[in-house]
Amino acid sequence: MVAVEKALLRGEGAHASPPVAEQIAARLAGLIALDLLPPGQRLFETDISEMLRVSRAPVREAIRILERDHLVELSARRGAAVTAPDARELQDIFEVRVALFSILLEQVMKERHADLLRVFGQHLPRLEKAAGETPQAFAVQSFLFNLDVADLCSNRLVVDQLKAISLRTLRYVRLGLSAAPEAVTKAMGRWRTLHNAVVKGDTALAIECATKRISAVRDLTVSALRKSRPATHEGRKRSTAAR
Repeated sequence: MVAVEKALLRGEGAHASPPVAEQIAARLAGLIALDLLPPGQRLFETDISEMLRVSRAPVREAIRILERDHLVELSARRGAAVTAPDARELQDIFEVRVALFSILLEQVMKERHADLLRVFGQHLPRLEKAAGETPQAFAVQSFLFNLDVADLCSNRLVVDQLKAISLRTLRYVRLGLSAAPEAVTKAMGRWRTLHNAVVKGDTALAIECATKRISAVRDLTVSALRKSRPATHEGRKRSTAAR
């Protein structure tokens, strides 16, 4: 959780402290992405401000940031509540992610190949370790790995857009891997395959490997969402009948 929060707040102006609202938003966003604040959980400004010992104004702004990022929804009746994972959003996010990551990878392979190899050298051992722990640990380490790869790209628009959807991506990756823990081994294998393509300096192959890796996680999460729907629907029917 701390690693996710720090990664989100890291920027070019690292010497300056981020605004309080952004710090609060990063903390809440991390909790949502890791399912520590589950779908439907209501967020009360008073409770959050008291817990963090800040005024309600930055909390209100933080909730607006989370609404912009589709992690929270606001309604006149219920106030702020954590959004539920959505199959349509999932498809949209991963479609955009594939396109952006392909642009990023092509540029980084061309301009900063040695640095990309260095990042892989740093993160692959951590990813291997996380793969032996929990699906959530693996999802978080993949998230941090991807952020460091993105930071090598000079196209700041691509980087900014990728980071804008990074938490929603983490949320879905964690959901998919948690639903099928056995898939972590295959996911680790796809990272190794991508690494081999990077070592060879084969840009087209690297993009193909990255696309397959992202698409595999998407399909895994779609399957998890579909499996969760009948159970939820059946639970509602039983609840209604009991009344």
